[in-house]
Amino acid sequence: MGRLLPQEVHHVVRLLQGASAHSTHSVTSVSLQCKASPTKESGFRSSQCLGFNKYYPPDYDGEKHKSLNAYRGKHALGDRARKLDKGILITRFELPFNIWCGTCNNHIGMGVRYNAEKKKVGMYYSTPIYSFRCKCHLCDGWFEIQTDPKNTRYVVVSGARQKDEEWNPEENGGFAIHDTENNSATTDPLIALEKSTDAHKHLTNVQIPRLESLQDLSDHYNNDPYARSAIVRKHFRAEKRVEAAKRADDDRIKGRYGLPETLKLVEDSDEARNEAREEWERGRRHLEEQSSIRKARLSSSAGPNPAASLRERVLGNMYNSKLVEKRVRKLGVR
Repeated sequence: MGRLLPQEVHHVVRLLQGASAHSTHSVTSVSLQCKASPTKESGFRSSQCLGFNKYYPPDYDGEKHKSLNAYRGKHALGDRARKLDKGILITRFELPFNIWCGTCNNHIGMGVRYNAEKKKVGMYYSTPIYSFRCKCHLCDGWFEIQTDPKNTRYVVVSGARQKDEEWNPEENGGFAIHDTENNSATTDPLIALEKSTDAHKHLTNVQIPRLESLQDLSDHYNNDPYARSAIVRKHFRAEKRVEAAKRADDDRIKGRYGLPETLKLVEDSDEARNEAREEWERGRRHLEEQSSIRKARLSSSAGPNPAASLRERVLGNMYNSKLVEKRVRKLGVR
């Protein structure tokens, strides 16, 4: 492989120095690939330095140019913004209905797409009205379609005519879908008078008293906000001190008797004492009942008393001996 010329080496060194200098300004570092190809004049052509991601030239300044598009004098949208200085943006537009071209009189179906010149031509209240100017793909004629925010639709302005495929419900006994005109039908004067009377009664009996009560309430609470705020804060501070003292007493009692910290102690009062006394009496009665039941079970499981059983056995034997003597006497008499 041959050598590079001094001019080519100097050019490569300048590129490398520029890339290293701009890397300190948080600019993406450039990975260079230098390719050399033989030529008739010098044997090798100057190296081509290519960047893997984006190429930032040596004279690029991030604070000055802001972006590569600004450095190269190009727009981010590319060729679509070539007429942006005239307020025109090239966009993709799809026909919303069937039309006939006014130049070649050919039919163009709904859904055909064009590179249209989009431009703002007016306003309907706060909604912009846009115009889409398209060139027919069957001839050199142009046609223009605009948005109609008032009726929420598209209208053909020039260069073509729309195929009428809409169904009017008014002609078939229905109601208009987009009725933007004022209703010119005459109303019954008695009905109008009744509505106005009801509205006046509602205003007098409901709305005005409600507004007055709200105004009085607002004046009551906002009369002296600083004084009311001071009273509320003083009350909160007093409650906070009481709660802190109560919490300290509870912690001292829990620590003295080894109670768990999660146990919630009841405030000492006559009602709490009465409830505790009743609960203690109830528990005592329950304990006595349980002890009596336990004693009865133990006595029944131990069996009969030995002395009582012996007495019963002796009496039974005596009774049996008397019966035997009577029977013997009867037999002897016979």
